[in-house]
Amino acid sequence: MSECKCTCNQDTEIEVFLPEQLAQIDAIVAKYGAKPNYLIPILKETQETFGYLPAQLQRYIAVGINVPASHIFGVVTFYAFFNTVPRGKHLIKVCTGTACYVKGAMELIVKIESELGIKVGETTEDKKFTLEAVRCIGACGLAPAVLVGEDTHGMVTPGKIMDILRRYE
Repeated sequence: MSECKCTCNQDTEIEVFLPEQLAQIDAIVAKYGAKPNYLIPILKETQETFGYLPAQLQRYIAVGINVPASHIFGVVTFYAFFNTVPRGKHLIKVCTGTACYVKGAMELIVKIESELGIKVGETTEDKKFTLEAVRCIGACGLAPAVLVGEDTHGMVTPGKIMDILRRYE
């Protein structure tokens, strides 16, 4: 593939990828034989490399495997494990399942939003944290529970949440 001449305007910042970065995508696509039936592994590996899948990279992959960009966008937006915007180094998932909700999950979210200056779905300016509210993490006996990356924290209170997050700075 050749140099990508398209740009993506997200929040007034133009995403620019260097030829050597695009060469990384070329290598990923080539690894799978540039076949459309390998779209999900190609997207997964690209996201692991870049951290997210902005529109520009989606269009570049579309050209590389000869499928419409709209098809790739549909796949990326359908599966929750793909991200179209940069995420923080540490993903905070506050469980809002029934047990956690009843035991104060929403108060945790309000505290995190207030302290970090972000809303659910947003990332801090320093790119350290992204906040998500999730339906269930399967830790009902620890309610309210919070995942930070792969670490589960149980019986979290608004008074304890920032002490927990400081460990990840």
